[in-house]
Amino acid sequence: MKQNDPLSCCDLRPARKAPKTAIGQVLIEALPYIRQFEGKTFVIKYGGSAMKDECLKNSFAQNVTLLRKVGIQVVLVHGGGDAITKTAEKLGIESTFVHGKRVTDSEMISVVQMTLAGKVNQDIVRLISEHGGKAVGVTGLDADTIKAMPCREAGTLGLVGEIKSINTAYIDLLCNAGLIPVIAPIGFDEEGKIYNINADDAASSIAIALKAEKLIYVSDVAGIKVGERILKTICKTEAADFIEQGVITGGMIPKVLSGFLTLDGGVRKIHIIDGKSVHSLLLEIFTHEGVGTQFITEEVESANP
Repeated sequence: MKQNDPLSCCDLRPARKAPKTAIGQVLIEALPYIRQFEGKTFVIKYGGSAMKDECLKNSFAQNVTLLRKVGIQVVLVHGGGDAITKTAEKLGIESTFVHGKRVTDSEMISVVQMTLAGKVNQDIVRLISEHGGKAVGVTGLDADTIKAMPCREAGTLGLVGEIKSINTAYIDLLCNAGLIPVIAPIGFDEEGKIYNINADDAASSIAIALKAEKLIYVSDVAGIKVGERILKTICKTEAADFIEQGVITGGMIPKVLSGFLTLDGGVRKIHIIDGKSVHSLLLEIFTHEGVGTQFITEEVESANP
């Protein structure tokens, strides 16, 4: 295969061709979803292994580009914690965490800004562009995109912020120009002080502010599991029961609670999908079965994506 062949980014093993009828069926299955979501806004939080593995990075860039090409307005919010830690190590700066959150002093905020707004952000923009998309790098500092304030644990965590407001006009301007905003989650306050912001929280706030159709978390979690089974759909009542029963535990609890707060804010559906699976983004959105877990407000809602 040629290097620029759009199908050659992953496995070089001989591929078994799917029957043409099966390929046609997949395309037909996607059609109603393409029609339904044309012109709608999807906010995608990009993180985990999908940001590290070359095959998965290419797959994700292809998926995002295709979503934009079929008329969906895509806003991408990315993490980059591992990259920040590696950059800090090279500079001789120690990384400290409290309850999984990075302690961010004046030295570390410079590393965060340099890493997220620099290499991580621009690598994503470049990769999307290589696959035919038109992406633009944005930080929360650009055009007042993210106004922040100190988080409640500021005394312990330092320059870690919470979101005060989102400048939707600037994001809308970029989307309406056919661009994919790729947003690095840093913000600043009224005094110009810069803050490190959790990417999940930033994605949630941006999705609510934009009145997005969907917020999709691309991470290393396949979805919400009950035993060995991944739940296709979960509503708020079920989630509360599963937390009380100890079925949903640990780090998944704040993610689930945050997801339902985002739904309460007006976003129609939340999805958690496994970024370690090639093309999981398209499979979740454009097929009846999906591959992850979607959060809905009420049990009676449609379980389709």
